[in-house]
Amino acid sequence: MDVNGVIFTNARCIFPDGIRDGLELVAQDGKIAGIREARHGYPARGSSGDTPKPQEDILDLDGNYLAPGFIDLHVHGAVGRDTMEASPDAFRAICDFHASGGTTSLLLTTAAAPLNATPKDVARPDHFGVVDVLNAIGNCRSLIKQIAGVHVEGPFISKKKRGAHREEFICEPTLGSIARLIEHADVIKRVTLAPELPGALDAIDQLRRANISVSGGHSDAWEEEARAAFTHGMRSVTHMFNCMSSARRRGIYRVAGLLEFALSEPEIFCELIADDHHVAATLMKMLYRAKGVQGICLVTDATAGAGLPDGSHFSLGGLDCILEDGVCVLADHSALAGSASRMIDLVRTMVEKINVPLHEAITMATDAPAHAIGLEAKGTLAIGSDADLVIISPALEVLRTFVGGEEVFAQGAAVS
Repeated sequence: MDVNGVIFTNARCIFPDGIRDGLELVAQDGKIAGIREARHGYPARGSSGDTPKPQEDILDLDGNYLAPGFIDLHVHGAVGRDTMEASPDAFRAICDFHASGGTTSLLLTTAAAPLNATPKDVARPDHFGVVDVLNAIGNCRSLIKQIAGVHVEGPFISKKKRGAHREEFICEPTLGSIARLIEHADVIKRVTLAPELPGALDAIDQLRRANISVSGGHSDAWEEEARAAFTHGMRSVTHMFNCMSSARRRGIYRVAGLLEFALSEPEIFCELIADDHHVAATLMKMLYRAKGVQGICLVTDATAGAGLPDGSHFSLGGLDCILEDGVCVLADHSALAGSASRMIDLVRTMVEKINVPLHEAITMATDAPAHAIGLEAKGTLAIGSDADLVIISPALEVLRTFVGGEEVFAQGAAVS
């Protein structure tokens, strides 16, 4: 398909405030150039009448949904490949798999590891240090359009709430270590850290001055520690309800943790792994009621097990993991190890299990995450935005995915 001009016609367009039927969208030079009422019965090329320009292709969506491409802020891997491989082939495989779930922008996400490491340090010959990953992504990002940047998750996290991160690599942030990350501020979009760690507030100050989003996570913080981090610029929390402190007693008093602080603070964006495994339906409903649509960012937290058959073994930051009944777990079954989901699976869960209207579930996968990390040209169907688009069937299956107007995924039964 000619990426310089495509008319997506006869679409049910999904906007943050609702769904409109009978529209068509014009993509030109990678951008959305127009949104208008559908023009039925285009004449054949070369005939008189209201014909498209010669360079434009017509794509009749036959009443299927047209949504902005999904934005996933937390992706470790897929199909046996891991971000920590620091390999363009791995990055491409991860992006290709997630395009099948409608994802057009993602943050490749690291696991706890030394900033610089030799393969022997991380227990696998194809896993490297954080700086190695940042260098590799910086070198190939222009070639893989889905890569919006990097989410550095660890090593500045709590050992008590480490989840599936290796304890021996967890450490406190220092001025020097944060300065090493900031050397890659053009690549890093988000850093997850535990607000209670010594040096965390100085680290947040450094990162925010470099325009890097800070997310509280893998944390055992008390309420006042979370609030201090917020005051310094933390505006997100990582995978809400998972690996974070909640209300507990301190002496004779019950004190809130990071979870309750995030629920109560309107300016905090909450990541949610809505894969129907990480978070119970009642908790997801509570989050939806507390935060509203614009406060929730759906994330897959997908690991290398995503896209593999049940029973497959894979690695997450050097830890042995297995996919069982669609759930990624550490091989010793001591913790979950990310998810096996795509973004469309999360949207479907929110609609079918939590009874969220479709346009709101889509907003949680598009507009909200775009705002969370400042992707101004993505996340909505609007003139001037990037032509990152996903065509979705009434059964909430992804039919086709486009990045900058260029098709990157087509289901076997794609609309023609």
